[in-house]
Amino acid sequence: MTNDKADIGVYGLGTMGSALALNLAEKGFQVAVTNRETEWIDDFVKEAGALGDHLTPARTLEEFVEALSTPRTILFMIPSGAPMDAMIDTVLPLLTAGDTIIDGGNADFNDTRRRFEQLSGTGAHFVGMGVSGGEKGARHGPSMMVGGTAHSWTQLRPMAEAIAAKFEGAPCVAHLGPDGAGHFVKTVHNGIEYADMQMIAEVYGVLRDGARWDAPRIGQLFDGWRQGPLSSYLIEVSAAALQTMDPETGQPMVDVIEDRAGQKGTGRWTVIEALKMGQSASAIEGAMGARAWSSQKPARVAAETILAAGAVQGEVPSQDDLADALLAGRILAHAQGFAVLAAASEEFDWALDMARISEIWRAGCIIRSALLDDFAQAFRGELPHGQLILSPQIAATLARTIAPLRRCVGAAVALGVPVPALSASLAWYDSMRHARGTANLIQAQRDFFGAHGFSRTDKEGHFNVNWPDLNSPNS
Repeated sequence: MTNDKADIGVYGLGTMGSALALNLAEKGFQVAVTNRETEWIDDFVKEAGALGDHLTPARTLEEFVEALSTPRTILFMIPSGAPMDAMIDTVLPLLTAGDTIIDGGNADFNDTRRRFEQLSGTGAHFVGMGVSGGEKGARHGPSMMVGGTAHSWTQLRPMAEAIAAKFEGAPCVAHLGPDGAGHFVKTVHNGIEYADMQMIAEVYGVLRDGARWDAPRIGQLFDGWRQGPLSSYLIEVSAAALQTMDPETGQPMVDVIEDRAGQKGTGRWTVIEALKMGQSASAIEGAMGARAWSSQKPARVAAETILAAGAVQGEVPSQDDLADALLAGRILAHAQGFAVLAAASEEFDWALDMARISEIWRAGCIIRSALLDDFAQAFRGELPHGQLILSPQIAATLARTIAPLRRCVGAAVALGVPVPALSASLAWYDSMRHARGTANLIQAQRDFFGAHGFSRTDKEGHFNVNWPDLNSPNS
């Protein structure tokens, strides 16, 4: 250990905090480290081996703060919510003007905005930083989404860019805007992640329950999709998981895993915030619904013998159709996510750069994929009405893949296999391509029972109609 002041402090030596601290140390930064359970600290430094020379352990918060060079940069990797609020109240009196507190957890961006305002005028700064990539990403190169002041970014930038994942040499980290911008972008990232995972699972379901393929065979198909337009971390993960065998039973590992999916709330936040802003995140909502239904295992077991399937017969889609359907669904889910980001950018005056967001997601994060390069190029080109799906190159890809998506959703319906996220993405596509929708009838209904009024197609203004009285004997 050295006697020099540390460049950055990491509070919280759980999975992610430990990995980020070691990543920083490996890049040559001096890192002060501490933890609420102080007995963890010595073991962590010892297990760091040679990197221990770049770690400055501290047993109290006061010692931790004192170990940092000024202006201080402190990264908190602790549970979001009340623990973070309590930590701010505790550490703030120990800080001086120019110091920066960073919340690197999966925080609700509304809390981040509140905390940002709380610190305004104190001389200290607050940063909400989304970190994606899991433990391995944090250790060897995550994708990071930063929201905060320009002062904080100037302080943090050299360290963040050093530890971030690299795509063709470019660091996958960016300052995206003030207050909650970073945490909001991370939230939408996770929402897209939920949809991506669900769509892959739906294709697995069509092949497992419709074609009666076993898990390793499906995994081999996914392996073949690792090259080309479907190339992504989640396809790679899925292919490997499906081909892994359980050493205890000799069965495919996925076949002994109970079909209940957990969640930590960020996908739900995406849907909630989208609805607040009048946006559609139906593919993400479909994925969220599927996770909720998965938890109702006893009811599903009972329903299997009670609920009739009706006439269930149909052809299993071809492998090419399934690949194209998945590509179309993933494009549409991403497009919905970017539309939510655009709405938030306008709502909170963030000026989010969608092309840059696409770029920092290309490596390190869970949804990294070949598609993100295409999205970055699309956002830097012609983009009618700000809609990703109207970009000429994206629209061309959808024109080629939407028929396979339609065939696959239709086949799944005929086979009785649920595809909530894929079908939601197709419904959104069809809604968007109809210049004349059916909301005119909804407006007529609203005016009929509530005199809410409507706009006309043939003249300007706001109108009501004297609708028939259903209680009248002449109606």
